[in-house]
Amino acid sequence: MKDLCNYSLLAHNTFGINARCARFLEYETTVEAQQVAEILRESSLPYIIVGGGSNLLLTRDFPGIVVHSAVKGWDIVGKRMACGSGEVWDDIVAISLRNGLYGAENLSLIPGDVGASAVQNIGAYGVEAKDFICEVHAIEIATGRLCIIDSADCNYGYRQSRFKEDWKNRFLITMVVYEFSNTFQPRLDYGNIRGEMERQGISEPTPQQLRQIIIDIRNAKLPDPQVQGNAGSFFMNPVVSRAKYEELAAQYPQMPHYTIGSESEKIPAGWMIEQCGWKGKALGRAGVHDKQALVLVNLGGATGQEVVDLCETIRRDVHDKFGIDIHPEVNII
Repeated sequence: MKDLCNYSLLAHNTFGINARCARFLEYETTVEAQQVAEILRESSLPYIIVGGGSNLLLTRDFPGIVVHSAVKGWDIVGKRMACGSGEVWDDIVAISLRNGLYGAENLSLIPGDVGASAVQNIGAYGVEAKDFICEVHAIEIATGRLCIIDSADCNYGYRQSRFKEDWKNRFLITMVVYEFSNTFQPRLDYGNIRGEMERQGISEPTPQQLRQIIIDIRNAKLPDPQVQGNAGSFFMNPVVSRAKYEELAAQYPQMPHYTIGSESEKIPAGWMIEQCGWKGKALGRAGVHDKQALVLVNLGGATGQEVVDLCETIRRDVHDKFGIDIHPEVNII
């Protein structure tokens, strides 16, 4: 177990913010997670739990304890794959396909760790992690006991779960169990998947081809955090009422949208941000990516507060133009 003081979090956030924490704890096993839970119970310091840092914006040094999972390993039994919470999510997607387990192809190249998939309910191109999460194994911090939590109890929704709400900072996740399919059923009707297939001359993709198509699409529109700090999609796509959608559609006939049930529509936040003129623009050392307006970037030396200032300015402009509130998907500390 790692137990370090005055620790730099630069390697634990993809925005490239060099904030520090008073103490850093990292567990590699269930037993070590129980030891970390005991330390947290006995300490008077505040604490936060982080994964790969791809959904994190640090605005200051954190005067408490940062906890990170380094639990590795995976095991396959039938259609189920049990994965350590510290495994890299995209590695698990690749491993699942190599073992004839399908369903996660559209979530290829999403940054972050396995544990975060269960917390954030990561999603892309019509697929969400909740579609195949069946169990989450975690240590309850208050008691130190191992809990096996059924996915039905996690209240999964769009980028939401109880781990982000009433269970926030209650558990240290050690393992996530996914149940995939032995039958490949590609999801192709979201975003520009079919357009990229046509460009590559593919009519019926294999699982590996679909994974590569998703990777190509993401690489084309998302900056590499090693080159330009970012946290991927910064904002959630808002879901609005049918009446609000129809009001806006009358004004903007070309507005993209996705039907959510009979009474709601999802409108891409990136499209609205672009309509407000922010694509490729900057506010100080924080900017909006020139290929995907949903992504805020560190142009070099930006502070977390500069990114927050840009975020709030964009939110205000979107609300003024469309009458819609957009909210950060990123966890701001």
